[in-house]
Amino acid sequence: MTQIPGLDGVLGVEHVEATADKVVVRLTLGEHHLQPFGIPHGGTYCAVHESTASIAGQIWLGDKGIVVGTNNSTDFLRQAKVGDTITTTATPIHRGRSQQLWHLDSVDQDGRLIAQGQVRLANLDQQLPPEAMARFVGSFPQSSR
Repeated sequence: MTQIPGLDGVLGVEHVEATADKVVVRLTLGEHHLQPFGIPHGGTYCAVHESTASIAGQIWLGDKGIVVGTNNSTDFLRQAKVGDTITTTATPIHRGRSQQLWHLDSVDQDGRLIAQGQVRLANLDQQLPPEAMARFVGSFPQSSR
Protein backbone atom coordinates (compact mmCIF):
# COMPACT_ATOMS: atom_id res chain seq x y z
CA MET A 1 0.00 0.00 0.00
CA THR A 2 1.00 3.59 -0.56
CA GLN A 3 0.01 6.88 1.06
CA ILE A 4 -2.24 7.60 -1.93
CA PRO A 5 -5.90 7.61 -0.84
CA GLY A 6 -8.46 5.12 -2.09
CA LEU A 7 -8.06 2.05 -4.25
CA ASP A 8 -4.85 3.33 -5.89
CA GLY A 9 -3.24 3.25 -2.44
CA VAL A 10 -4.51 -0.26 -1.73
CA LEU A 11 -3.15 -1.48 -5.07
CA GLY A 12 0.22 0.20 -4.48
CA VAL A 13 -0.01 2.63 -7.39
CA GLU A 14 2.64 5.33 -7.62
CA HIS A 15 1.66 8.56 -9.37
CA VAL A 16 4.51 9.48 -11.71
CA GLU A 17 3.36 12.29 -14.03
CA ALA A 18 0.18 14.30 -14.41
CA THR A 19 -0.72 16.90 -17.00
CA ALA A 20 -3.93 17.78 -18.83
CA ASP A 21 -2.70 15.72 -21.80
CA LYS A 22 -1.07 12.70 -20.15
CA VAL A 23 -1.07 10.89 -16.82
CA VAL A 24 1.44 8.16 -15.97
CA VAL A 25 1.26 5.79 -12.98
CA ARG A 26 3.09 2.61 -12.07
CA LEU A 27 2.79 -0.35 -9.76
CA THR A 28 4.80 -3.45 -9.02
CA LEU A 29 2.73 -6.61 -9.12
CA GLY A 30 2.61 -8.53 -5.86
CA GLU A 31 0.81 -11.55 -4.47
CA HIS A 32 -2.16 -9.35 -3.54
CA HIS A 33 -2.75 -8.60 -7.27
CA LEU A 34 -3.30 -12.27 -8.19
CA GLN A 35 -6.52 -14.10 -8.99
CA PRO A 36 -7.10 -17.59 -7.50
CA PHE A 37 -5.06 -19.33 -10.22
CA GLY A 38 -1.87 -17.38 -9.48
CA ILE A 39 -1.83 -14.87 -12.34
CA PRO A 40 -2.44 -11.12 -12.12
CA HIS A 41 -6.13 -10.29 -11.79
CA GLY A 42 -7.55 -8.42 -14.78
CA GLY A 43 -9.51 -6.24 -12.38
CA THR A 44 -6.24 -4.70 -11.26
CA TYR A 45 -5.67 -3.33 -14.76
CA CYS A 46 -9.30 -2.21 -15.09
CA ALA A 47 -9.15 -0.36 -11.78
CA VAL A 48 -5.83 1.30 -12.58
CA HIS A 49 -7.10 2.28 -16.03
CA GLU A 50 -10.24 3.88 -14.63
CA SER A 51 -8.50 5.81 -11.88
CA THR A 52 -5.72 6.97 -14.23
CA ALA A 53 -8.23 8.18 -16.83
CA SER A 54 -10.26 9.86 -14.09
CA ILE A 55 -7.18 11.69 -12.83
CA ALA A 56 -6.37 12.84 -16.36
CA GLY A 57 -9.94 13.86 -17.06
CA GLN A 58 -10.24 15.80 -13.80
CA ILE A 59 -7.00 17.68 -14.44
CA TRP A 60 -8.28 18.65 -17.89
CA LEU A 61 -11.75 19.64 -16.62
CA GLY A 62 -10.31 21.55 -13.68
CA ASP A 63 -12.82 23.45 -11.55
CA LYS A 64 -15.58 23.28 -14.20
CA GLY A 65 -17.04 20.12 -12.65
CA ILE A 66 -16.25 16.59 -11.61
CA VAL A 67 -15.65 13.48 -13.74
CA VAL A 68 -17.13 10.02 -13.22
CA GLY A 69 -16.45 6.84 -15.14
CA THR A 70 -19.28 5.62 -17.37
CA ASN A 71 -17.55 2.83 -19.30
CA ASN A 72 -14.31 0.87 -18.96
CA SER A 73 -13.14 -1.52 -21.65
CA THR A 74 -9.83 -3.26 -21.05
CA ASP A 75 -8.17 -5.93 -23.18
CA PHE A 76 -5.55 -8.20 -21.63
CA LEU A 77 -2.83 -8.92 -24.18
CA ARG A 78 0.06 -10.54 -22.34
CA GLN A 79 0.46 -12.12 -18.92
CA ALA A 80 2.68 -10.35 -16.43
CA LYS A 81 4.05 -11.93 -13.26
CA VAL A 82 4.71 -11.06 -9.65
CA GLY A 83 7.61 -8.62 -9.48
CA ASP A 84 6.88 -6.99 -12.84
CA THR A 85 6.57 -3.23 -12.82
CA ILE A 86 3.58 -2.05 -14.84
CA THR A 87 3.45 1.51 -16.16
CA THR A 88 0.06 2.83 -17.26
CA THR A 89 -0.30 5.91 -19.45
CA ALA A 90 -3.55 7.74 -20.18
CA THR A 91 -3.87 9.96 -23.27
CA PRO A 92 -6.98 11.69 -24.58
CA ILE A 93 -9.00 10.47 -27.55
CA HIS A 94 -11.86 12.97 -27.13
CA ARG A 95 -12.55 15.74 -24.62
CA GLY A 96 -15.87 17.47 -24.94
CA ARG A 97 -18.43 19.49 -23.03
CA SER A 98 -20.26 16.53 -21.52
CA GLN A 99 -17.90 13.57 -21.86
CA GLN A 100 -14.33 12.46 -22.39
CA LEU A 101 -12.73 9.32 -23.85
CA TRP A 102 -9.25 8.25 -22.77
CA HIS A 103 -6.86 5.63 -24.18
CA LEU A 104 -4.74 3.62 -21.75
CA ASP A 105 -1.66 1.48 -22.31
CA SER A 106 -0.16 -0.69 -19.57
CA VAL A 107 3.36 -1.91 -20.32
CA ASP A 108 5.84 -3.98 -18.34
CA GLN A 109 9.39 -2.93 -17.44
CA ASP A 110 10.57 -4.13 -20.87
CA GLY A 111 8.01 -1.97 -22.71
CA ARG A 112 5.81 -4.93 -23.71
CA LEU A 113 2.11 -4.10 -23.93
CA ILE A 114 0.30 -6.03 -21.18
CA ALA A 115 -3.15 -4.43 -21.30
CA GLN A 116 -4.84 -1.73 -23.36
CA GLY A 117 -8.12 0.01 -22.81
CA GLN A 118 -10.50 2.91 -23.11
CA VAL A 119 -12.36 4.71 -20.36
CA ARG A 120 -15.31 7.02 -21.00
CA LEU A 121 -15.94 9.75 -18.44
CA ALA A 122 -18.96 11.98 -17.91
CA ASN A 123 -18.30 15.61 -17.00
CA LEU A 124 -20.78 16.44 -14.23
CA ASP A 125 -21.77 19.98 -13.29
CA GLN A 126 -20.81 19.53 -9.63
CA GLN A 127 -18.16 21.07 -7.43
CA LEU A 128 -15.15 18.90 -6.55
CA PRO A 129 -14.80 19.02 -2.74
CA PRO A 130 -11.67 21.04 -1.81
CA GLU A 131 -10.37 18.28 0.49
CA ALA A 132 -10.60 15.77 -2.38
CA MET A 133 -8.63 18.08 -4.65
CA ALA A 134 -5.98 18.60 -1.94
CA ARG A 135 -5.49 14.82 -1.48
CA PHE A 136 -5.44 14.35 -5.23
CA VAL A 137 -2.87 17.09 -5.97
CA GLY A 138 -0.71 16.01 -3.02
CA SER A 139 -0.31 12.50 -4.42
CA PHE A 140 1.75 13.59 -7.45
CA PRO A 141 5.41 14.55 -7.64
CA GLN A 142 5.95 18.31 -7.38
CA SER A 143 7.22 18.47 -11.00
CA SER A 144 3.91 17.18 -12.36
CA ARG A 145 1.69 19.90 -10.91
